[in-house]
Amino acid sequence: MANSYQASDITVLEGLDAVRMRPGMYIGSTGSRGLHHLIWEIVDNAIDEAANGFASEITVSLNRDGSCTVTDNGRGIPVDTHPKFGVSAVEVVYTQLHAGGKFDNKNYAYSGGLHGVGASVVNALCEWVTVDVYRDYTHYRQRFESIEDKKSGKIISGKPIGGLETISNTRKRGTEVRFKPDPRVFEETSFSGETVRRRLRELAYLNAGVTFKFTDERQKENNQREYRYDGGLADFVGYLTNDKTLVGDKILFEGGQGEVRIRVAMQYTDSYTENIFSYVNNIPTAEGGTHETGFKAALTRAFNDMARRLGALKEKDNNLSGEDYREGLTAVIAANVQKPQFEGQTKGRLGNTEVRPIVEGIVYEKLDMYFEDLKNQAQASLILDKAVKAAKVREAARMAREVARKKNQLEAAPLVGKLSSCTGRDPSKNELFIVEGDSAGGSAKQGRDRRFQAILPLRGKPLNVEKKRIDQVLANEEFRSIITALGTGIGEDFDLSHLKYNRVVILSDADQDGAHIRAILLTFFFRYMKDLVTDGHVFIGMPPLYKCSRGDKSVYCYDDRELEKAISKMGRGYQLQRYKGLGEMNPEQLWETTMDPDKRKLMQVTLEDATESERLVTVLMGDKVEPRREYISMYADFNKSDDFMEKIDVTGGNGNGKG
Repeated sequence: MANSYQASDITVLEGLDAVRMRPGMYIGSTGSRGLHHLIWEIVDNAIDEAANGFASEITVSLNRDGSCTVTDNGRGIPVDTHPKFGVSAVEVVYTQLHAGGKFDNKNYAYSGGLHGVGASVVNALCEWVTVDVYRDYTHYRQRFESIEDKKSGKIISGKPIGGLETISNTRKRGTEVRFKPDPRVFEETSFSGETVRRRLRELAYLNAGVTFKFTDERQKENNQREYRYDGGLADFVGYLTNDKTLVGDKILFEGGQGEVRIRVAMQYTDSYTENIFSYVNNIPTAEGGTHETGFKAALTRAFNDMARRLGALKEKDNNLSGEDYREGLTAVIAANVQKPQFEGQTKGRLGNTEVRPIVEGIVYEKLDMYFEDLKNQAQASLILDKAVKAAKVREAARMAREVARKKNQLEAAPLVGKLSSCTGRDPSKNELFIVEGDSAGGSAKQGRDRRFQAILPLRGKPLNVEKKRIDQVLANEEFRSIITALGTGIGEDFDLSHLKYNRVVILSDADQDGAHIRAILLTFFFRYMKDLVTDGHVFIGMPPLYKCSRGDKSVYCYDDRELEKAISKMGRGYQLQRYKGLGEMNPEQLWETTMDPDKRKLMQVTLEDATESERLVTVLMGDKVEPRREYISMYADFNKSDDFMEKIDVTGGNGNGKG
């Protein structure tokens, strides 16, 4: 029977087969993020050596053959025979899941890779891996390959090609791992030099005094970098706030209790948003966790106590909220936890409940001591004054939101005559196009599939929210319309479960004004609806630049390279139309080129690097002109229609393809 279910139907995955069968469970995806996760897994092992005092230098090289090499000058992987498996420890580490030296805290006080699957997962998902160990004055080497079994046709993952070899005598020490991603696993196998470089710089900030070297052999020029920051987190916060106007001095402290250690660097600026970047054992925790919660609770309590001591809050006054004290704050929190509990192998959020009270206690004590010092009380007054003003603005914004909620009960009254909604009632299938201009908005309304596509035209350029308070943002008609249409609220009130459209598509002209509008909208989403971006709901529509025709044949071209190919195919006698704006397209053309799910191109906006995104938003959209002028003169080429979008898209687009 077709639906019988017997013992023979039970599949047993042996060795590393489970990793190859379900790679997403171990590295998140088989796209670009998963590809680079291979590097992070090996780099994490090298950093564990450095963080525990055994290594001082880590090198990452992207090689011409598509492979990557990670080298450290630590102790080297043990090479003696494992008592249980009867093979070298190197072979055990690279062929056995949950094998490593990090489970008992004897070799590593703190480690990011506690699952013990990093090295073996890399081996399972690569064409080949070569491990060189320099230990006890001897150079050892072992090679692993993923090969196809000739009888069954199945791939045998990470198979040892012989045992551990002794190569030569050496005074060198450490481990060198070279690996090449398997194209049978990954959608793309070309590493991004910029992605790797940024992460190594971040790691250099987090590991004061450790030297990180990067080489991209695929590039002929400017292909080497070296990062070392003896100031650690202080230098990191300085980098993040370099283009902002500072309020007071940096606040630095650290402390520990039991198995938890915490380091914090803080700097206030005159901006209206908070930026907290947290890490556990060098791993970014973009979704926060108990360490970040403890920090925020302590900050609020310490400042409220200080406000009452200094008289900024009277006995009858209510305490200020945490968000008031965090306005304009940039902070980096680096926690070390011996036995961290992360949500999933990609480690986005710390879950250890015991960490919160420890961090809260340490942060409160350190802040209280800092502001008890008379020389710091002038800075305390500056922060308190800023927080009191923030509280007044927050109250005004709360009242504005209450008014907006009441209007929403009247079926989104502010949007009557502006939003053309769709008829579908399933948010997971619906799309909202935010369209530049009434003309293009009219074409989009006529050309769309009204069953699942809604159109919201923008009448004029929206406000640059990077320079405005939240009450000013809420007073802007364009943003009020977007907030009402999406239904999620903003800031502290943001609730993704109320999202009315699964895809939010920014559709603007392919010129400088259109790029500016995209940048403004992306800045708004980044500042006030960040989860909309991180959960993959924001897209950039990619309208064509040209229409190349000859006779009854027409081809739409999205860049100059596509145009060259079209012209060569068309031959002589072709006609060329250059689209200066979306408004030049009739409804049928707009549907065919930009809105039809079967033909259109969308760029999904993602957040690959939170710290770099923060810095670029400040540079490109902030108050200071000079950093923006320097950045644009260095990188932007407005002769390329999409160049500015490529730059701002670090906030962060990734993945250009059909939507």
